Amino acid sequence: LAWSYDLPVTPNGLGSPLAIDGVLYFPVGHSVIHAMNAQTGELLWQYDPKVYDVAGMRMRAGWGNRGLAYSDGKIFTATLDGRLIAINARDGKEIWSTQTLDEGSSQYITGPPFMMGDLVAIGNGGGDYGPARGYVSAYNARTGEQAWRFYTVPGNPANGFENEAMERA
Repeated sequence: LAWSYDLPVTPNGLGSPLAIDGVLYFPVGHSVIHAMNAQTGELLWQYDPKVYDVAGMRMRAGWGNRGLAYSDGKIFTATLDGRLIAINARDGKEIWSTQTLDEGSSQYITGPPFMMGDLVAIGNGGGDYGPARGYVSAYNARTGEQAWRFYTVPGNPANGFENEAMERA
């Protein structure tokens, strides 16, 4: 055994680690990101998005963060309360944060972000807690601005359709 690190006891430590340039990045609990020296086990930094402080009563079941993404010196994470966050991989400082869910929706995020060139994509869940129209959104990895959104569930036909795919659905 070269080293070990005691993780906080939490029912939702589900995220897979990323290994990049000798550093392990992994989420524990409600999106608390850890960065550790892979050789020594030294904790380099932690980033806590304070999910409970932001979400308040909006919190759903105790599912955790299922993974991270990396691109161009940034770690990307999504939070249960619906934020997509970019963190500086060197020092753990937040670069940007954007809310991807509508206020008051029953949706949440547990899945990992996905990199697509200069875009970071994220989906959502929530149909198990109330009416939720699923979608995948992509954001500019540098700025956090939304680039596009694709609905995976058609909306109300009386309101028209966003595109031909939704009309066919």
